[in-house]
Amino acid sequence: HVQLVESGGGSVQAGGSLILSCASSGAIDSRQCMGWFRQAPGKERERVATIYTRVGSPDYADSVKGRFTISQDNAKNTVYLQMNSLKPEDTAMYFCAAAYINSCPRTSDGYPFWGQGTQVTVS
Repeated sequence: HVQLVESGGGSVQAGGSLILSCASSGAIDSRQCMGWFRQAPGKERERVATIYTRVGSPDYADSVKGRFTISQDNAKNTVYLQMNSLKPEDTAMYFCAAAYINSCPRTSDGYPFWGQGTQVTVS
């Protein structure tokens, strides 16, 4: 069982930046996918970015490419989401997710482990 704890959300003006952190209770560097998803009120949970932690290969939703960066710190068992050039449409609850699998799913149902979420509001 993996426990995930997100931090770093908050309120920011459009064009600003935030960095989210996801601390994992277990080691992240072996055959594990970790991802960031977001869910706005009245909308479905959507993928933002995922990373296959064994090799550090990222994958991004088209809506955030060039603005967001997912990264990992194996020593800290933490995955980060650097968010730049934020837009009001980025406003959502952001969730960290993990799965022990060799290919990172692009849908939320592929991830059995979830954090509690952190709110990001862009105005």
